[in-house]
Amino acid sequence: MADIVVVFDFDKTIIDCDSDNWVVDELHATELFNQLLPTMPWNSLMGRMMEELHAQGKTIEDIVEVLKRAPIHPSIISAVKAAHDLGCDLKIVSDANVFFIETILKHHGIWELFSEINTNSSFVDEEGRLKIFPHHDFTKSSHACSTNICPPNMCKGVVIEKIQESMSKEKKIIYIGDGTGDFCPSLKLKQTDYIMPRKNFPVWDLICQNHKLIKADIHEWYDGQELQHVLLQLINSNIIISNEQDDDDNGDSTQLVTVDSKLHKIPVSAH
Repeated sequence: MADIVVVFDFDKTIIDCDSDNWVVDELHATELFNQLLPTMPWNSLMGRMMEELHAQGKTIEDIVEVLKRAPIHPSIISAVKAAHDLGCDLKIVSDANVFFIETILKHHGIWELFSEINTNSSFVDEEGRLKIFPHHDFTKSSHACSTNICPPNMCKGVVIEKIQESMSKEKKIIYIGDGTGDFCPSLKLKQTDYIMPRKNFPVWDLICQNHKLIKADIHEWYDGQELQHVLLQLINSNIIISNEQDDDDNGDSTQLVTVDSKLHKIPVSAH
C-alpha cells in the first residue's frame, strides 16, 4: 500500500472544463449568467441559475445529460484507476458541487474510487429541482482564510488542514489543481508533499511568483496525459523508497505501474 493521499481539484483538473460554465453554456443561459455575475458570489449565482433554468422548463435529466458530455481526457480516468490500484487514498477538493461531481464521476465509473469529496453541497428536491448551497455558510461567519484570494464559500486551505489532521504522520499528500483557489492549499503542504500545478493556469502563475512560500516539491503538468505520467512516477518513486526502507519486507511489495515520462519540475528560471 502507498502511504500517499492524492487530492484532486475537479474543474479543469479531472474534467477539462469548468462544470458550472459547461452547464450554463450548454443549456443556453450564458447571457443571463453574465448579467447576474456582478451582483452576487459565484456559488450563490449557480444556485440562482438552477432556479432560472428550471423555471425555463429545463429538467434534472437535461442537466445530467449535459454533465455526461463534459470533456475529460481518457488519461485522467486511467490515472485515477492506477493511483487507486497502487493503494493511494483519493480525495477531491473542489468549488464545484456534489451533484455535478457525482454525476460525472459515476458516468465514467470512478466515483467509488474516491474516499472523500469536499465541495459545495447540492441536492435534488421533491419537485426534481437542483439546489446548490455553499460549502461554508459565509452569511454566518468567515472561513478565516488569510490569503484574501479564496472565495467566501470555500477555502481549500482550511480543507487541506483538516485532511492533514486526519492523516498519520508518515503519509504524504500529492495535490493536483489549476485555479487560484488551489494556491492556498499549496501553502499548507509540507516538504515531504508534492504540488502538481497545471502549467499556464492561475495556480501555476501564483506558485511561480511566490515560489519561496511553497515547501512542497513542485511538478507541473499540461494535459491529461502528462498528469498521468507525472502522478504515477511520483507514486512509483515513493513506493520504491518505502519498500527499500521496510526492514520487514516479506516479498509482497506493491506492484508498480510502468510509465514512460520524466518528472516535470518547475524550472528556477520561471520564478
